Amino acid sequence: MKILVLNCGSSSIKYKLYDTTQNQTLASGGVEKIGLEGSFLKHKQSNGKKTEQTQPIPTHTEGIAAVLATLTDTSIGCLHNLNEIDAVGHRVVHGGEQFKESMLLTADVLDGIKAMSDLAPLHNPANQKGIEAISQQLPTVPQVAVFDTAFHQTMPPHAYLYALPYRYYEQYGLRRYGFHGTSHRYVAQRAYDFLKLDPSHSRIITAHIGNGASIAAIENSRCIDTSMGLTPTEGLMMGTRCGDVDPGALLYLMEKEQLDAKKLSNLVNRQSGVLGISELSSDMRTIREALADGNARASLTMDMYNYRITKQIGAYTAAMNGVDAIIFTGGVGENQVQTRTYVANHLTYLGAEYDKEKIAICGEEIVFSTSSSHIKMAVIPTDEEWMIALDTERLTAKD
Repeated sequence: MKILVLNCGSSSIKYKLYDTTQNQTLASGGVEKIGLEGSFLKHKQSNGKKTEQTQPIPTHTEGIAAVLATLTDTSIGCLHNLNEIDAVGHRVVHGGEQFKESMLLTADVLDGIKAMSDLAPLHNPANQKGIEAISQQLPTVPQVAVFDTAFHQTMPPHAYLYALPYRYYEQYGLRRYGFHGTSHRYVAQRAYDFLKLDPSHSRIITAHIGNGASIAAIENSRCIDTSMGLTPTEGLMMGTRCGDVDPGALLYLMEKEQLDAKKLSNLVNRQSGVLGISELSSDMRTIREALADGNARASLTMDMYNYRITKQIGAYTAAMNGVDAIIFTGGVGENQVQTRTYVANHLTYLGAEYDKEKIAICGEEIVFSTSSSHIKMAVIPTDEEWMIALDTERLTAKD
């Protein structure tokens, strides 16, 4: 099947076109700055050739139209016509408690996605726009929603509830949901094969570390806890998100800085984390460069960043009464040697040992623990889009 995978953000659209029969990526790219000056589309062909086109793209509808036009372009496209697209899979950030697995899109499912917008105001409305744009332009093509939160719906109540009055859970669904679920699911499934683990009898910790970051505890193929919460702000220190913080500190800042809810949200989501501490950048590549130059604030940032990852892994090791494998993925998890080394050096109490040459390999599927290590440690590059494509194929394939 030829399946188009879409990930729509508030001002962007990322896309990949797969031929699942051939296990092949036919094209990929993205639309940036939707509704802003200087909007453009970047496209990558299967042969690696890249092109970029600057054009006005006022809404997601025009953005989807630009993607479809590029895929059928006679010079850089890979389709003769749009009838070749068999199905479209969408990343949808929040599925709440209603959606525990990927779903074939219907009017009822779309209504459910709309209803979750209060829980993900920056994400679900954008996801909805992508779905509606495809419905307009490819009305006969089936669509599938793959929810970031679905994988984490196996968490028990004692893990997902907050110690707030229970009535708020009943009235508003106030609880931990977790995100990056499609990535955690892909990496865990790949780890069972790659590391030769028994899915029904294994304890895995998956660390999706990028500009946004989360860690999941997966016991016998079921997620039992994850670091992100009601929103993606909770948990680890991230590029611009603060992660875990004393709520009292936020109340204090609201009073001292005269912050309303909108300004506080901007503070904890866009001004904090790596950017807030370093005052240099939210990009860990910049932090590593500054660290190499002896920048003290970059050093503090790196220490805080690595410490919180290590602490979360330790917590989940205790939650599962041990761990068989720890997997790093995401842009930082796959490419930042300092973080992997820091974590591995703090796992000697578990009998962890690592190969110094292998731990330095970046961007590849690699086991960097030694044969004598009591736990396995590895890097597995994530592929959320491929997982979305497979779910879409499963739900739309004709018998």
